[in-house]
Formats: sequence, structure tokens, C-alpha cells
Amino acid sequence: MSSEFDADLIVLLDDDGEEHSFEILDTLEHEDKTYYALLPLFDDPADQVESDGEYYIFEVVDEDGEEQLSEVEDDDLLDELDEIFSERFESLYDDDDE
Repeated sequence: MSSEFDADLIVLLDDDGEEHSFEILDTLEHEDKTYYALLPLFDDPADQVESDGEYYIFEVVDEDGEEQLSEVEDDDLLDELDEIFSERFESLYDDDDE
């Protein structure tokens, strides 16, 4: 049975070949590029509870015709994207309270 509230999950490989699981919090089109806000997931539920809730922002890039996620290197752009995502998250939670 599927629920409309199922989390969208993604697994990324780091430079050492280790897998890391994330929940896709949101996607954003900004200046003709696509960005993902990803929340890390932990194997141990206690670690998830203890985490600070920090999310990561990645840019979707095309490498040899294949979509890849890449870290956003520009600090000013990263700050701008963080502000946009934060406003979107805030509006989502504000709507839920009403």
C-alpha cells in the first residue's frame, strides 16, 4: 500500500565509494538550473533524532548525458539558495498549522 506521504529517498556515493542515504526535502528551479535540498538519513534512529537537522544543497549537472548531483561551490549562491529553501520550508509548515 502506497501513501502520498512517502519520503523521496536518494543514495549518493562519496569520493571513497561509500553510500549515503538522503531524503529529498525539496527541488528548486533557479536561474535555469535545478537544485535539491537533501536531509541525511542515518541507520540508527537515535542518530537521526540527535542530528541538528542540517540539510545539504546540491546542483543537478549533466555529465556525459547523465544527471549527477554536485556540491554548490559558490558561497554567495549557496546562501541565496538556502534562503529560498528556508522560506519554502517555512511556508509549507505555516500552511500545515492553519
